[in-house]
Amino acid sequence: MTDQNQWQNQAWGTGQPQGAPAVPGASPAASPLQGQQAQPQPQARPTYAAPQPAYAAPVAPAPAPKRRGWIVGLAAVLAFFILGAASIASCTAVMTSSVGAFSYESSSWADTVTGDTVGVINIDGTIQYDGTTSSPEGLKAQLDAAEQNPHIKAVVLRVNSGGGVATAGEEMSRYVRDFSKPVVVSCASLDASAAYMISSQADYIYTAETSAVGSIGVIMSVTDLSGLYEKLGISVDNITSADAKDAGGGNRPLTEEERAWYQAQVDQINDVFIKTVADGRAMTEDEVRALANGLTYTGIDAVENGLADEIGTLEQAVAKACELAGIPDADTVHLQSSTSDLSRLLDIMGEQNEDTTTRALKELEDRVGLE
Repeated sequence: MTDQNQWQNQAWGTGQPQGAPAVPGASPAASPLQGQQAQPQPQARPTYAAPQPAYAAPVAPAPAPKRRGWIVGLAAVLAFFILGAASIASCTAVMTSSVGAFSYESSSWADTVTGDTVGVINIDGTIQYDGTTSSPEGLKAQLDAAEQNPHIKAVVLRVNSGGGVATAGEEMSRYVRDFSKPVVVSCASLDASAAYMISSQADYIYTAETSAVGSIGVIMSVTDLSGLYEKLGISVDNITSADAKDAGGGNRPLTEEERAWYQAQVDQINDVFIKTVADGRAMTEDEVRALANGLTYTGIDAVENGLADEIGTLEQAVAKACELAGIPDADTVHLQSSTSDLSRLLDIMGEQNEDTTTRALKELEDRVGLE
């Protein structure tokens, strides 16, 4: 689901979700939630996410490179930002930070092709608002470019993602659904949660036998640090306009009424997820709900239960895209990785050569207009 510290209207609206059930046992006068629009805290943002299986040994960390004083200072600022964002957003990997919208690279790939072409767009990593092709704004830019270019006859989405922010997944699924040319998905190792919500809108889905597919469901993480604060002798006094304004703020546990409120929102968003998949896969909502246990399926099982169409490779997905577009064959254009400024900065901090680091940071400084 960019202002990352705000819940997005697509998922939440500006107050109580439509159709959210009333909390049992709460009288109108006693409810701490009346008289205000519910504004959940960033700690309680719902997400679609799934763990990713891996067959690999841990990689030993690289030795820390030498850096000049200003580079160390920049690293310290970055570390402060990351730690601050992590403490605010809880310990959930799919929570996103409070940076503004990042830039995405130009879609010139779609403007230079000639002849019948299939465009391949990568959706890789967390679904969020960061400007890459794993974000609504980045994906839309590439789909719009492909839509407007008469030589691009179809698009293949190469998906390798465990999910992310619910609203971002919803928006991206709409862009795929409304795209006028054929869309074929090629699942890599993981196509789960918000990523699968997007994939479900394609015309055809290929998966590997060992891919992890599905994980239909919603999670909302609320961190309670009150016990830790007590041990450290820290007290927090919140001055609020309503009793529930600090719900999910981390300095106290949720009340039963607040928990029921958030559960109603999670259930409502899950219903949106299920309906989206049902519409995209030509299944009934009951059929999808029976599969919506929050877990992933192997590619083999996904083909059997209807979440995917066929076991196959990226090359087969391209061939299928040609078939759906009514062309015998086509050139293939792979979109270059679209990288956010934050991702670029993190890459820079791992550089081993001081001169390379300095030069790369200078390029980034020029790019974002730092003084």
